[in-house]
Amino acid sequence: MDLRQVACIAQKELRDRLRNRWVLAVALVFTVFALVIAFFGGAQQGAVGLRSIEFTITSLVSLVIYLLPLIALLLGFDAIVGERERGSLDLLLALPVTRLEVLLGKYLGLAAALTLSTVVGFGLVAVVLARNATRAGLEAYAGFMGSSVLLGLAFLSLAVMLSVLARDRTRASGLAIALWFFFVLVFDLLLLGLLVASGGESGAAAFPYLLLLNPADVFRVLNIFSLDDVRTLYGLTSIVPAALAKPWLMALVMFGWIAAPLGIATWRFRP
Repeated sequence: MDLRQVACIAQKELRDRLRNRWVLAVALVFTVFALVIAFFGGAQQGAVGLRSIEFTITSLVSLVIYLLPLIALLLGFDAIVGERERGSLDLLLALPVTRLEVLLGKYLGLAAALTLSTVVGFGLVAVVLARNATRAGLEAYAGFMGSSVLLGLAFLSLAVMLSVLARDRTRASGLAIALWFFFVLVFDLLLLGLLVASGGESGAAAFPYLLLLNPADVFRVLNIFSLDDVRTLYGLTSIVPAALAKPWLMALVMFGWIAAPLGIATWRFRP
């Protein structure tokens, strides 16, 4: 594998997203939503304005779980199948470049665009929050931004996998939406149903480990234990054992969610 070929394809993908203002648009979406949550997140309790950074992180976690996976899936679902339908994939593969270089180059370019928009969008909010935040709070917010990037990359890997497996863009887009619906909305309901059906006995021991099967839940657990106040605001601290409450362990699980779909996509994309 020639890393220069991979970098060239990645730069092309990133330039395309910068040229069509995709990065700017997504960064603005993150900034606007994050600022609205930071200023008006406590409106139901009769409080408007900047509150503690712990409260802001808690609210932003819920926003990111719904919004970022959808953006990542929509960004990457046609990375390969779209090129195939337009006929440009055959032309690209006719050049002195391997399929692995094409796949990794496209993923890294899209990953760079998604990472840039996420860091810029939430980074602008960090500038606003920095005036009233402690050092521990800013470190927790930096951890939140890093985990958000990992969540986006995990769902981008899933999107690229779907793009390799799907026969056309229509099926790829449908599968992407179904995947978002399952991981973000249905998965936790199934776990809760399992917990209730088992009477809270046999299912309670396996419940925290089943959360690892969903990158959105891994992201949630990763941020729950960033600060003491965040643990209090969430109700999962009594369910998740201390063995899983380690940020480095959850980060490794998230890296696994990034690598596994890419590995499947690489295997299926072979000639």
